[in-house]
Amino acid sequence: MWSSSSFPPSSPPLTLCKPRSNSSLSLSLPTKTPNSHVDVGDGGSSAATPSIPPFHVKSITSTSNPFVKHCVKLRNSSSYRHSHGSVLIVGTTPLREIYNFQESMQEKPTTIDCLLLHEKTSVPEEFVESGVRVVRVNSMVMKKLSGLQSTESIDVVSLVKIPSTFHSLENNHHEDFSKWFPSAYRILVLDGIQDPGNLGTLLRSAVAFGWDGAFLLPGCCDPFNEKAVRASRVLGSEGSGLSKEAHEACELVNIRMAGAFESLNVSVAGGIFLFMLQPQNKKFD
Repeated sequence: MWSSSSFPPSSPPLTLCKPRSNSSLSLSLPTKTPNSHVDVGDGGSSAATPSIPPFHVKSITSTSNPFVKHCVKLRNSSSYRHSHGSVLIVGTTPLREIYNFQESMQEKPTTIDCLLLHEKTSVPEEFVESGVRVVRVNSMVMKKLSGLQSTESIDVVSLVKIPSTFHSLENNHHEDFSKWFPSAYRILVLDGIQDPGNLGTLLRSAVAFGWDGAFLLPGCCDPFNEKAVRASRVLGSEGSGLSKEAHEACELVNIRMAGAFESLNVSVAGGIFLFMLQPQNKKFD
């Protein structure tokens, strides 16, 4: 079972609980080494793949690089993600949401370990003085990392630690939930939600409306699945909003949200409006 602890009023973190495997959670912390410029191609040690590239590595040019393979496994495998305690985040928008949320918190629930930045892209302004590792990659490596056919709009892939607000519970294991939900009133409980897009949308909506946390019962997919993560943000051109013509022709209404997201998923917002704007005397069989 996965549990999500209480959400702060501004932009809540998600804590989830699931049946835990026998593998332990390994969070490798970087150690400082002298900086030098090294381009890594096909070479690489046969030793265990590090959680982040060595500090002397400044660029990666080969899809056969061991660290690239490590990142692809993080994207594709739930058990591999949780055994390493890391998630691969594709794109600038979710990265900035994570960064802005971190800046609003006194206690940081997660850590951005590394930015894998396209070789022709500038470092995002927020990260210029942040001290976060930056490794340059070419288009071929970026395509491999992102898993997308077209990477024209993908400038960065980031390696992020699974948040400390995530909890994994053993079956039949009794926990004191009050430490996760000290003042909880509304907890979202999901049972058997296997579609990651639906799961991500539900979690985003819970955050937007100020719910205190979430439990994912057995049968739910991994909330750190790439599709679930993608569904928990504004997608594609929907982020640009109404056209100028539609904006001028419409009477504008909005849905009040407690969280700091700029919008709900468009299908969720549409469903809410369809329900709210139906005739009051409408009868349903």
